[in-house]
Amino acid sequence: MAVNVYASATSNGETVQLTGGGAVTIDCPDVGNGLTAVPEQAAPEVARELALLDEQIAAAYRQLQEQADAVRQDPGFADNAVMNPLKEKRGATLGRIADAIDRAGDRPEGLDSLAACTLRVTEEPVQGQQQQEQGQEEGQKQEQGQNQNEGQGQGQAQGSGQNGQQGNGGQAGNGPVAGDYVDITTVQPAQQGADPGSGPSRGTFTTSCGVNENGLFNSDNVIVAPGVSNGAHHFHDYIGNQSNTAFASDEDLANAETSCVDQGDKSTYYWPVLRLQNGTQEQDAGSPGGGIEGNAGEIVTPKDVTLTFVGNPRSKVTAMPRLLRIITGDAKAFVNGNANANASWSCTGFEDRQLKDKYPLCPDGSDVVRTFRFQSCWDGSNIDSANHRTHVAFAAPDGTCPAGFEAIPQLVQRIVYDVDAPSLADGGRTKPLFAVDSFPEQLHKPVTDHGDFINVFDEDLMGQMVGCINDGRTCGAGTGDDGSGNGSDDGAGNGADDGAGNGSDNGAGNGADEGNGGDNGSGAGSDDNPGDDAQKPPAQSQAPDAPATEPAETDPAAGGDGAGGGSADTGPDTYTKPTADAPKAATPAPGTEAEGEVGKAATAPEKTPSPADTAADTPADTDTPADTGAQPPADTGTGTQPQAVEGSLAETGATLWPAAAGGLLVIAGFVVLYRNVRRTG
Repeated sequence: MAVNVYASATSNGETVQLTGGGAVTIDCPDVGNGLTAVPEQAAPEVARELALLDEQIAAAYRQLQEQADAVRQDPGFADNAVMNPLKEKRGATLGRIADAIDRAGDRPEGLDSLAACTLRVTEEPVQGQQQQEQGQEEGQKQEQGQNQNEGQGQGQAQGSGQNGQQGNGGQAGNGPVAGDYVDITTVQPAQQGADPGSGPSRGTFTTSCGVNENGLFNSDNVIVAPGVSNGAHHFHDYIGNQSNTAFASDEDLANAETSCVDQGDKSTYYWPVLRLQNGTQEQDAGSPGGGIEGNAGEIVTPKDVTLTFVGNPRSKVTAMPRLLRIITGDAKAFVNGNANANASWSCTGFEDRQLKDKYPLCPDGSDVVRTFRFQSCWDGSNIDSANHRTHVAFAAPDGTCPAGFEAIPQLVQRIVYDVDAPSLADGGRTKPLFAVDSFPEQLHKPVTDHGDFINVFDEDLMGQMVGCINDGRTCGAGTGDDGSGNGSDDGAGNGADDGAGNGSDNGAGNGADEGNGGDNGSGAGSDDNPGDDAQKPPAQSQAPDAPATEPAETDPAAGGDGAGGGSADTGPDTYTKPTADAPKAATPAPGTEAEGEVGKAATAPEKTPSPADTAADTPADTDTPADTGAQPPADTGTGTQPQAVEGSLAETGATLWPAAAGGLLVIAGFVVLYRNVRRTG
């Protein structure tokens, strides 16, 4: 737990003395990450037992937190009451895992050695304190910060925030702490990687699925802990597929509603929620995954979410298999180490500076940005693996995939939050601390950030994505431009003109017209798109170039959440935020969000079509029968925002109306002349 303690913890016969000055957590070996071969028949039972291991750690951590006084008073208490019982429980669970695998295949060796856990003190000192002596009863004395009651002398963390925040960080007492933040302006820009502009698959495909304005949350994890409630022990934001619970089958996912503009994308995208440590009591305050697990405070709805699929600088990409699962990052990186960590934190306007293990302090006018770059190499046969990692891999910096793997479109997920830099000096009293949800023993460290994706694109749309990327085009709902400044969107970011002359509509009927011969005024229809970003392994800290052109938020009333995202599967573990909070999720007016963010991030110039551009586009952009046929019927009605239309029909109308008015005047003149002739006759 994140309090000062004086305890001894025995692990493998070695006694470790733990004293105050830092937060203490429980460090257990990650069994699931080491299980790379589990027979299919044993997989469900193994998944349940692995989830039980996480529950055992969480329960032990809560016990350590609840009995902190006893831990401080009796150095042996932590061993006798917490750590040794935890070891026994883990040993029994590991035995059942070994038995399940043994019944279907070869019994794994060495699992019993993973039963023991240790208590670990973090390095950062307690916020608002100076590390000195620790308590008169222990023969040590610690001088505390402001308002410390020295008569207690137990080395307890002094409250430094409001609404019950603890001096060692976070209103739930388990982080974050001041040392988890850094001023983004002090971070050195990262070196730029290879320019993928001349690569064989330099295109991009964007899907627009909202910002979880529906308020769909739960603490399940259908990938890692299927069939187990609260398998994540922290809350997730969900966009895209609206049937995400631990009990969702592949069929449930395939038949679900989606919040994506393009109804052919029923994929699921989810990540830990971001919370403000401001004392707000969300509906999960007394629930597993929420307050019970130390995840407290106000859940922040993202300001913007961009989902972009990019290519490979070395080879063409192949289609993702349906129901492919990918996890990027490591939810347990604080105790596991950084081998699989892939967090990327920054601020708009500073995205050439990326942080892995710190939260950014952004200057005024700049927003917090989380970026996930998913694995982009696939083993060619499996949609998942026992540890949910070995079936996919990151490409090398030059785009090379490991032997036996093939390149697939890389998902780049960018999440923007309008949150102020917290006031560290007063423990977040003036401006609250912010942090992602985490397993309780992970102490809300930014390095534990992670993202999850299940591919539920229909085959046709996946084919369009692959063709678009391999052809070097910029396509998909919300792209808003062809990537070279030669084409215009519908004025609201709901569709793109890729200028490739293929006559298809990748914008899912949201006003997008891909044109017949291109928008560059020459009829060439090509798009070199030199600014698209290549896929990069997690070790690289680089600004996300690919999502530079941000889609405007989709208005749910215009079909943004499909057939009603609010009708999602709301099982016993699903928490839907009350409608009173809806204003927080309100989306900006079309065009303003994307333009503002691009300006802040300084990652790409604004692409506003000039009169010359629109005039040149008129013949090519006038809807042809092929274009009209490509529009889904549902999107040809009120779903398209009329005020957002530019070019195409809007330009044709602007040309026809003056001509029609002139024609009417001529006809009226003839009528008057005719009547005068009759009268004189």
